[in-house]
Amino acid sequence: MLNLSVKKTILVFSGLILALVLLFQLSAYSINYGNLKIEFGIAIIAVVFLIVGIYINKKSLHEPKLEANEINHKKIKDLEISTREYEVLQAISEGLSNKEIADKLFLSESTIKTHVSSLLVKLNAKRRTQALQIAKDYQII
Repeated sequence: MLNLSVKKTILVFSGLILALVLLFQLSAYSINYGNLKIEFGIAIIAVVFLIVGIYINKKSLHEPKLEANEINHKKIKDLEISTREYEVLQAISEGLSNKEIADKLFLSESTIKTHVSSLLVKLNAKRRTQALQIAKDYQII
């Protein structure tokens, strides 16, 4: 299911493409029937592209900063991620190695490896980076 901003983006770009196609067809019609010189048609298309580019640039520069997403605690519970495993996942998201995580959480490195393996299974991931991406998608980190 697509969220609202993705749907809005798709609609905006679909409308933009439709408008450009209509503009091209109109200019081709005008050029073919001698009502419009080719240079003038190209200038109109260039101006339209310039205006659209400025509009998209301003929209992207003035987008409000997104606040940090709230953690989806229900998803953590649904995935049966323990508190300790969640602490390990957060440490992984900080870029820490297994040894650094073990030192931080006062655990052995083999225990961290066990927690990482369990996280990979619960998140259905093959690598730590993939687990992080899935966790971000689930909004649990």
